[in-house]
Amino acid sequence: MTKWDQKIDWLINRLKQDQSSDGSWAYPFDTGTTTDAYMIILLRTLAVQEDQLIRGLAQRILSKQSDNGAWKLFADEENGGNLSATVEAYYALLASGFVKKDDPRLVSAKKFILEHGGIQNTSMFTKIMLAITGKYKWPAFSPFPVEMILLPAACPINLYQFSIFGRANLIPIMILASRKFSMKMKNSPDLSDLFSARHPGHSWPENRDLLDWIGEELKKISEFPERLHASALDRAKKYMLARIEPDGTFYSYFSATFLMIFALLSLGHFKNGPIIQNAVKGLLSMATVIDGLPHMQYTTANVWNTALISYAMQNAGVPKEDETVAAANRYLLSRQHNRSGDWKIHNPHGAPGGWGFSDINTINPDVDDTTAALRALIREAAGGTQTREAWKRGVNWTVSMQNRDGGWAAFEKNVHGKWLKLIPVEKAEYLLGDPSSADLTGRTLEFLGNYTNLENRHPAMEEGADWLIRHQRKDGSWYGRWGICYLYGTWAASTGLAASGIPASRPALKRAAGWIQSVQNHDGGWGESCRSDIHQTYIPLGHSTLTHTAWALDTLIAVSEKPTVEMEHGITWLLSNLEKQDWTTAYPVGQGMAGTFYIHYHSYRYIFPLLALGNYRRKYS
Repeated sequence: MTKWDQKIDWLINRLKQDQSSDGSWAYPFDTGTTTDAYMIILLRTLAVQEDQLIRGLAQRILSKQSDNGAWKLFADEENGGNLSATVEAYYALLASGFVKKDDPRLVSAKKFILEHGGIQNTSMFTKIMLAITGKYKWPAFSPFPVEMILLPAACPINLYQFSIFGRANLIPIMILASRKFSMKMKNSPDLSDLFSARHPGHSWPENRDLLDWIGEELKKISEFPERLHASALDRAKKYMLARIEPDGTFYSYFSATFLMIFALLSLGHFKNGPIIQNAVKGLLSMATVIDGLPHMQYTTANVWNTALISYAMQNAGVPKEDETVAAANRYLLSRQHNRSGDWKIHNPHGAPGGWGFSDINTINPDVDDTTAALRALIREAAGGTQTREAWKRGVNWTVSMQNRDGGWAAFEKNVHGKWLKLIPVEKAEYLLGDPSSADLTGRTLEFLGNYTNLENRHPAMEEGADWLIRHQRKDGSWYGRWGICYLYGTWAASTGLAASGIPASRPALKRAAGWIQSVQNHDGGWGESCRSDIHQTYIPLGHSTLTHTAWALDTLIAVSEKPTVEMEHGITWLLSNLEKQDWTTAYPVGQGMAGTFYIHYHSYRYIFPLLALGNYRRKYS
């Protein structure tokens, strides 16, 4: 057995060992310390007795503090740390009751906070959390009028022109802001000394923005504005309650559930009532353990992990009859959606058949998870009637979600209005919109081109390829919305174009390969900084990561008829570093709420090297 085969077998065996009893993989969805901090604050505010968990979360938060007192979203973050994350961590540690204000670690954190503008310079979402818990004053007017929920879907500007992800967070915020609700915990810590007098900084946006104007105009045309307001609150409440998942969470999202709990409290629900108690239990169920300490996941990633792993293993030669693969595919089939969600509003003729991201997700499918699950099921679908029908439903749903511009988005169809830039929210076009993206369009084309019988001349294929070619950057790269960042987008777009029949000699793929080669590190690997997302331009990490290297290699494999020198150099680095453990193996390579939190997928270090090595061996051996 060659070293190459040994490394592939090592990856496969490691994945087999980590499979859960239900057939899924529950690798952590690691988003840093923000959710840990919010969970402490929530539990203390509701007086939920979870001292052991709170102590563990506090220990984890402290373990992530930098020497300068700050907390970071990623290792090479600018300014020495992240102000919002540091304020959240400071608040949570005090709220836990296990760390005192004169603790040197908190003294150091306070110094960082004040030097960087104080609480008033934090992000809007941090301010909202502080306002909810009585640490920050709500604005004089609501920048998010709840009356907007009454606008019909046919109206050019309405809540259904936001992404489902943005809508799930915005609706409870609208309720809370309209009622200026706050609820202090017992023995609430004093944060007044975190306001900086030297740096007045930014407060709430006090200018009248588009949403506020819409709310005021609705009130003017209403004969009974108070009744209109009450009706809007009632509809917002019903929207949330109708989308609670079986585990009690709102769409399986931590932030949306956190906000929903307080929104329901503001509307008169009791904290000991069943809806709020079940929501808290649902959040508690998303706890995982990393390096011996608890972490509150933003959501679970079981479906995503399982679909990618099942496919990567089969691609590397594991037969579909292998019990690991068979159990994984049984799990995936059990998680296919059978009822419609909000996606139906802009896709009225589509039938359910997609997959969601998390373990408990029944009405919020997305295109990327769906094609990932379908890749895993393709071999089984070829031989089994039941699986074949499920596979067809998934393919049909995927095709039906193509945007009119030719691309694919994550959750919605044709939700990408330019007017979103008028809303006073950081990166509103990414948080509240769901436009076509290079990663979703590329991965969808790769699936359709390699695993279905759609011809390259099919309109869906041609329009998708045209979208990608139109959106390629001058340097040959593409921006990836859900990964870091240009390496991710270029990998997805290149493999998608190749699968759609675009020859490697075409300028788009030649430029893509040239760009990939131009950003290769001297050691043979690739690595990209999360700062690429913030500055919207490629910024090298200065170190190679397993995942970025695998994406870059898979790009070159897709567009090269024979191995290249750059490819061989990258393969050598990958084979030599598969088992390493250092800060680069924990570096985030996924992004969620653009510029606000980044994701370390613990599964990626195994999945994508296995995929690249499997593709190399199949194509060139």
